[in-house]
Amino acid sequence: MSIKVKVYNQKAVPVKDLELDEAVFGLQVNTDLLHQAVVAQQANERQVLAHTKDRSEVRGGGKKPWKQKGTGRARVGSSRSPLWRGGGVTFGPTKERNFSKKLNKKMRQKAIMMALSDKIAQSSLVVIDSLKMAEFKTKQFNSMIRAFEKDILPANRRHLLVINGEKDEKAFYSGRNLKGVNIINLENINIVALLTCRQVMINEESLKTLAARYSKN
Repeated sequence: MSIKVKVYNQKAVPVKDLELDEAVFGLQVNTDLLHQAVVAQQANERQVLAHTKDRSEVRGGGKKPWKQKGTGRARVGSSRSPLWRGGGVTFGPTKERNFSKKLNKKMRQKAIMMALSDKIAQSSLVVIDSLKMAEFKTKQFNSMIRAFEKDILPANRRHLLVINGEKDEKAFYSGRNLKGVNIINLENINIVALLTCRQVMINEESLKTLAARYSKN
């Protein structure tokens, strides 16, 4: 079985039909797997910023405040004790915390293909023959997207993810400043970007690369 999708040029004119393997692009959505993949990606991207100093990191406190015996006061070895003002923190957050989560490679890849399969099923994925631009022109890139928004993509509340496998800097810099448009290379495809966008635009070569890559799993 195969799934047929139309391939458009940059003027939103259909040029041909492309057949996709249903075993790769017709997957049923597993919400538990998608949730696990999202949590793992966000946890691995998390930066540990909060850090408090313990008594060994606080400056000073090298000299014993008073002698051990004979003063009538409690014994103390450092003025940087957590009990003292200006001392170290006992159980505060530290930068050594590790929030990373491990996710099986095949699970991550399958989650990505589930998200793409869902976009195809909802007619929210547009295949374009090429995303190369002749020059650095944001206006030209925006005109290309508007051509698709007339009949193919919804024009209200633009939220488009553009996946380009050709590494064309002119296309990337032409579209990155547009509101509601996120451009990534094929190597940077991820589950969070796919799930947080309303529509996906991908060039034909990238779609074939994904089909060849994930059909082996």
